[in-house]
Amino acid sequence: MEVRIQSIHFDVSEQLSEFINKKVDRLARKYPAMDYVDVNLTVLKAETAMNKQAVVKAIVPHHGEQVATKVADTFEEAIDVALEAIERQLEKIKAKK
Repeated sequence: MEVRIQSIHFDVSEQLSEFINKKVDRLARKYPAMDYVDVNLTVLKAETAMNKQAVVKAIVPHHGEQVATKVADTFEEAIDVALEAIERQLEKIKAKK
């Protein structure tokens, strides 16, 4: 499975990259059908709170894209919440089978 991380107007630290990979790997163990995960990180307005946005897209063959967009104080928190939303979407797909 491939994980692609994009950051808009800033560089992703090694710690954040490892955090994302660890969280996605954990999700991939539960749902091995995922082809790849695309993570886009954006700082909305630098001066305000709740300004870190994470958009997570999980591609599942024969089921299309599962997308979650979350905004939080930190990227870690936004990624956690977005991956939880993706997990709920994957549960619904699994239940339909």
